[in-house]
This record gives sequence, C-alpha cells and structure tokens, in this order.
Amino acid sequence: MKKYLLSVFLFCFFFHSHAQNGIPQNAGARGAAMANASLTFTDINSIFTNQAGLGYLENLSFTVYGERRFLVADGLNSFLFGVAYPHKSIGTIGLSVNYFGYGSYNEQKIGLSYSRKLFKRMSIGAQFNYLGTRFGNSYYGAAHSFTFEIGILTKVTKHFHLAAHAFSPARIELPNGDALPSVFKLGAAYIPSDQLRITAEIEKDLINPFNARFGVEYHPVNILFIRAGVSTSPLLASFGLGLNMKGLKIDVSASYHMQLGVTPGISVSYVVGDKKTEKSDAN
Repeated sequence: MKKYLLSVFLFCFFFHSHAQNGIPQNAGARGAAMANASLTFTDINSIFTNQAGLGYLENLSFTVYGERRFLVADGLNSFLFGVAYPHKSIGTIGLSVNYFGYGSYNEQKIGLSYSRKLFKRMSIGAQFNYLGTRFGNSYYGAAHSFTFEIGILTKVTKHFHLAAHAFSPARIELPNGDALPSVFKLGAAYIPSDQLRITAEIEKDLINPFNARFGVEYHPVNILFIRAGVSTSPLLASFGLGLNMKGLKIDVSASYHMQLGVTPGISVSYVVGDKKTEKSDAN
C-alpha cells in the first residue's frame, strides 16, 4: 500500500510540476546525514549539490551512494555515482550519474561538470545535465530534457565559508511547452575548529516555499565523524556516521520524514593517492 500511495504521489507531482528529477538528490550519505546542508562541501560529494566545491580537490576521487527511500520494498531506490579528476592547469572535470525510482517510475540524471579556483579562497563550477523520466507503459511514456547548473564557493576566512548555487536558472522548456523548475540555494558554514563544522542553507524555487536546512559535523577522533541535521520543508531529521581511513571513506545516514518514515543510505568513497586521514576541509 505504501508503495502504491508513493507511486500516486510521484505521478501527481510529475504532472503537476511538469519537471523531471523533482526530488532533490543528496550529497552522498555525508550530506544526507546533515539534512543535505551541503552547499559548502569541498570533497567529492560536492559533485551532486555544488560543483564549485570540486575546485578544491587535489586527487582523483570516486564515490558511490545508495539509499532506500522510506524503506519501501522493491522500489524507490536512489543510486548516485560520481568521479572527479583535478588538474592543476585546467581545473577539475567531473561526471555524475543519478538513478531514482523503481520499475514503473524512474528518473535519470547524467551530469558533466567543470570547476576551478579563481583565487586561493574562491572557486566556481558548472554542470551540463541530461534529465530523463520514464513512467511505466503509460500514454505519456518517457520524457527527456537538457539543462545546466552553476555554483560559487568562497572561503571568506578559515572559519567561515559561503556558497551559492542555481539549478536550471534559465527557462528550459519541455517538449509540451512547460518549463523545468529553477532552484536557487544560498549556504554558509562555520568551522570553529578541526573538530566541528556547522552548516546552514536556504532553498527556493518559483512554486514551493523556502526550505531551510541545518547540519552539524563533529570529528572527535582521527577516523570518526558524527553528523546530524534538520530541514523544514519537508520536515526531516537526520543522523549519520563516517569513517575516514587514509583515502577510503565510508559514510552511513538515516533521515526521518514525519509522514513517510525512515530513509537509510550509505556511501563509499575513495581518494586516489590520499595517504593521510583528513581532519577538515576548512583550509
């Protein structure tokens, strides 16, 4: 029954908004554990939410993420894959792939991104996206479109970072004449020490109300991270843990929706040639 109701919800959402990929993707399990208050990330997870963060990468990085949305059996899975290659002269090139849904309804997003530092403490990024949606064998069949997103990140000081991001900021029309939604985000991070990171961001499109997100990441010992977060629209609470083992990173998360229940997730990331245990991305 839950799967059926969610299918109806997604069907109504799709034809109400006339837009693919309407459900936001998380910045891996690290982002999901912090209610996706992730706009200021500067690791491989930023490939999913603000590509400007990739400008701070120093090594070839990979990540995979999977979640079971609301623990619905046999469906509503979300899978993400990202890879980014930084080059000192030309910047960072990235590829991301996102799949969400199940057999009767699924969305795909493939993104090719580019980012680079403008100055020591400022970076920009952009991504060109293919979006696809398939809804069973219905009359409407499949839909395809292309769009782009852009972002900027500045480390104002070692302890305070700001970021902004826009998804599909220009009007992109679908074959039926409707437009993809334009989504704008503004975020900040306060990093008082190598052990603590506090993040906040707001999100707005042209239809839905403001969504505010807040997250915290605590780093008590070398390899362990403890994370939590909350968002306002929809109302979500989240929690997670992370292990960083000299290049190999494993993150787990769980978020709770007041009406629909729990969504667990897990990420596995690898930074090629990284032999140190990262403490913070504040510098």
